[in-house]
Amino acid sequence: MIDKPAVEDTRELDWFKSSYSDSSSGNDCVEVAAAPGTVHVRDSKDLPGPRLRFTPTTWEAFVTYASGS
Repeated sequence: MIDKPAVEDTRELDWFKSSYSDSSSGNDCVEVAAAPGTVHVRDSKDLPGPRLRFTPTTWEAFVTYASGS
């Protein structure tokens, strides 16, 4: 699901840079934040911009697939 949160909604989450983001610019990265029952993903260049929401099960399947495991 994609949603466009209000600015105050993005401050409540503890965002961290994805280990797959390897850019020379600190602002060019994918950020991830976990919340109860939801994993949020956003583009750091477009804040507070839209973000994707996944169930933990879906996110785990994506990360497992992306890592080739």
